[in-house]
Amino acid sequence: MQPFPISDSLRQHSLWAPLQAELAAGENVVAAAGVDLNRALHFDSGLLALVQGGGRFRLLALGGDGRQSHELKPGLSLRCHDHAGLGCLELCRPDGRAQHWHFTLAEQLGITRLQDAFAQAQEELAGQPALPSTDDAELCPTCQAPLPPDSEECPTCHRELHTPPSTWVLLRLWRFAKPYQGQLLLGFLLMMGATGATLVPPYLTMPLMDKVLIPFQNGQPIDTSLVGLLLAGLFGAALVSWLLGWAKTYILALVSERIAADLRTATFEHLLGLSLEYFGNKRTGDLMARIGSETDRISVFLSLHALDFITDVLMLTMTATILFSIHPGLALATLIPLPFIAWLIHLVRDRLRTGFEKIDRVWGEVTSVLADTIPGIRVVKAFAQERREAQRFRAANAANLAVNDKLNKTWSLFGPTVGLLTEFGLLVVWATGIWLVSQGSVTVGVLTAFLAYIGRFYGRLDSMSRIVSVTQKAAAGAKRIFDILDHVSNVPDPAQPVEFGQAKGALSLQGVHFRYGSRSVIKRLDLDIRPGEMIGLVGHSGSGKSTLVNLICRFYDVTEGSIRVDGVDLRRIRVADYRRHIGLVLQEPFLFFGTIAENIAYGKPDATRAEVVAAARAAHAHEFILRLPHGYDSLVGERGQGLSGGERQRISIARALLINPALLILDEATSAVDTETEKEIQKALDNLVKGRTTIAIAHRLSTLRKADRLVVMDRGEIVEVGGHDELIAAQGHYWRLWEAQARRAEEHEEGDGLMVVAPNPNQHTVSA
Repeated sequence: MQPFPISDSLRQHSLWAPLQAELAAGENVVAAAGVDLNRALHFDSGLLALVQGGGRFRLLALGGDGRQSHELKPGLSLRCHDHAGLGCLELCRPDGRAQHWHFTLAEQLGITRLQDAFAQAQEELAGQPALPSTDDAELCPTCQAPLPPDSEECPTCHRELHTPPSTWVLLRLWRFAKPYQGQLLLGFLLMMGATGATLVPPYLTMPLMDKVLIPFQNGQPIDTSLVGLLLAGLFGAALVSWLLGWAKTYILALVSERIAADLRTATFEHLLGLSLEYFGNKRTGDLMARIGSETDRISVFLSLHALDFITDVLMLTMTATILFSIHPGLALATLIPLPFIAWLIHLVRDRLRTGFEKIDRVWGEVTSVLADTIPGIRVVKAFAQERREAQRFRAANAANLAVNDKLNKTWSLFGPTVGLLTEFGLLVVWATGIWLVSQGSVTVGVLTAFLAYIGRFYGRLDSMSRIVSVTQKAAAGAKRIFDILDHVSNVPDPAQPVEFGQAKGALSLQGVHFRYGSRSVIKRLDLDIRPGEMIGLVGHSGSGKSTLVNLICRFYDVTEGSIRVDGVDLRRIRVADYRRHIGLVLQEPFLFFGTIAENIAYGKPDATRAEVVAAARAAHAHEFILRLPHGYDSLVGERGQGLSGGERQRISIARALLINPALLILDEATSAVDTETEKEIQKALDNLVKGRTTIAIAHRLSTLRKADRLVVMDRGEIVEVGGHDELIAAQGHYWRLWEAQARRAEEHEEGDGLMVVAPNPNQHTVSA
């Protein structure tokens, strides 16, 4: 087999020499590729190599995950898929995955060559065509992962739908319960005491029947001291059972609420740490349902149903022990229904589990309709789409109802069937007990006590069977929460981050490539930006301007090349440390519900009122804020309702000014306002850009006249760089954009002062 070309960068890799030392006599490297992420998805150096020697092949891996060697055998395959900038290379056996490695798409070319070499090696070993690789398989159009045969649904994009919730997922909650293990142990001891106390009264019925009531019926006087003692025992057992039951319920309820609160907090904090790519694939209502209703369901399960289940198990165990101690034959008759109930539970468990998970997903759709419609109520009313939105909600609600109805068909049959089996067991006990009494084997008192215990035994058995439903609901909810907690960000923090102090604002983009799936968005991009320089990004829609800004903010990672700030690769800096130096002003500023002062100080919550006012003055917002009813303490509605677009934008600029960023991003900051408001905002922006490295995107090219350089992008590439006059003189891409805007401006001026109302295509009314 002929070796594949190995690049100079691989031969200079820090692990190349250790790799050579691992080779046996007569072995040589056929193909090699680098991997730059470890299993925790932190940046790390690794090297994969396919080596040949002595008529055999093996795959050798060195790096942060240790050393591994896998000899090639028939049936092994090397599969690769990527999703939003993260790649995964899998070594698979016929029965499952043997090993896997993670990498960014900067290593994609080397990985592809390694796959080709692996396929040729397998073909050479087997003497027949190699197993199909992912290059020949049909790919998911979203994430480019290979689709399973005869399937149109991607297991990567729809992972949650294809992973049925398991009851064992509830055991993962121990991670959140562990801090409260002392309280849990106390609650368990109280539970055992309360359960034991409830088993005392039936036992006292034996002497009450055999030594008091039956002798009295036969003409003997009642022993009042014995009756008083037995009644005191019954009262004392009831009192102790109540007291211990109250204590254990209170303690375990407090613990379960704290576990659920910790679960909510951990899920929300983890959600905040995920990349924008994750939120692009999720609906707000669904995520709200997971963190809200699912954790509430788990809390109820832990505080009530799990407690009842443990109590039931204790009661059954203790009752069975007492029953066998009283009469083994009657005890065996009691257990006749158990195998049938166990079989029934096994039969419906999987159906209930998958059904409840479907219910959760459909309920997420109902919540998502609400989350879409209520914030967008202004648009709904503006376009008179109330009936349409009501229909959307009705359809989602009907789907939720249909899924619940389907599940209820199974559940409605399950409960009565268990009840029928327990009644059958009770009948068997009655028949066996009457026969034993007639034979003189047991007394009436023993049978009475036995029947009392049997009633509790079957009652607990029925309760345990019903807990199947709530357990599967809790398991489905826990699975949806752990789906969030198990998701890792595709913008990982480095394993050994570089300490990053005060940023100066120098940016260097070297050989930057980026793609969404298989679609290249940024290609062959090189750009150096000096500290304090203002760069204007211009180009047609879809040219890659916003994507480039997202890469600079590190909302996504480059697939090839690097972006450096002050000479340090962004991927070597903690994400939070880097973003503290970025000020972002968007086309549609987002304001949170709260006061004006709280919104300005969002990036610096400990700012003094004087600092807030100074930032507002610099943003030309102070005057209109003072005209509000409560000044800086005036409440801002959700998403800034109650303020005009220009006012929201100036508060956004004040928010950016307050954190004093070294790097400023302006994304269409003045495109959504009128000319007069734009002048006010432009004055605020002039204060904002002073002394800062600024990257500004604007469709109105006239707003970029003050830029030091204009960078013209087209189809993901930089096609021109220079000043305004220089680019106009060159009559290239920028000149054509400028001419097109000039023509539109002239047409707008010619039509200024005219209003055209067109109720239908054939009738026009023009008025001055």
